[in-house]
Amino acid sequence: MSKGEKKRALRGRAGRMKGGRGSGRASSGQVRLWGRHAVEAALKNPERQHRKLWATPEGLESLDGELPADFPIEHAQAADLARLVAKDAPHQGLVLECAPLEDVFLDEVALGEADRPIVVLDQVTDPHNVGAIMRSAAAFNAAAIITQDRHAPPEGGVLAKSASGALETVPWVRVVNLARALEELAEAGYWRIGLAGEAEATFAEVMPTGPLAIVLGAEGEGMRHNIAAHCDVLARLPITSAIESLNVSNAAAIALYAVATRG
Repeated sequence: MSKGEKKRALRGRAGRMKGGRGSGRASSGQVRLWGRHAVEAALKNPERQHRKLWATPEGLESLDGELPADFPIEHAQAADLARLVAKDAPHQGLVLECAPLEDVFLDEVALGEADRPIVVLDQVTDPHNVGAIMRSAAAFNAAAIITQDRHAPPEGGVLAKSASGALETVPWVRVVNLARALEELAEAGYWRIGLAGEAEATFAEVMPTGPLAIVLGAEGEGMRHNIAAHCDVLARLPITSAIESLNVSNAAAIALYAVATRG
């Protein structure tokens, strides 16, 4: 059976979605993702357990690769999918409900690889920012991102869409105590640099040749005092006086690039 015939067969078995259904929230214990890159990456991730895919014909055609013949798909129109996602979210004709990813633990990712930094986020709660940081982490081969279990966005559609598939490839470690996690990173041989606009030294001046953890605080408040105290050094990115500060996701991307290109 050709690729087109397989997709037509899948669509033929799919039931028509009933109007008015959907609340924008996933079923209990599940995660709802949307957008082509996020959904496609989740479908290709063998660690994901998939519950159901809602898709328009165009959305199905946009996917790279074939779905199993018994994959649960429900045919839908774009207006139907809009009721399954966050308000005005660009679903691109695809909405996937699946189980959340398994927990990742710090000792699984803190391997002391000099060319793979770890990004630590202190109470960065905007899912767009965390998703964008995850995307940069994937682009520059970071080993993981670490957040608190609390004061961080949940795994979900907004974050996954911003991550553009990186949610499935970048390990995300959620810890109860961020200060203790930084202590464990130091024990594993990581040099911990906290980014702070008021620091005297620049990031390039204090960047080591060995394993590195980049620590970033929330926009506005910045790093909490206790987290800054658990860094080996604070450093700033050398921006001009034309702007007060950078968005946290932009700062993360610049720092990750600097690490990737250090001599």
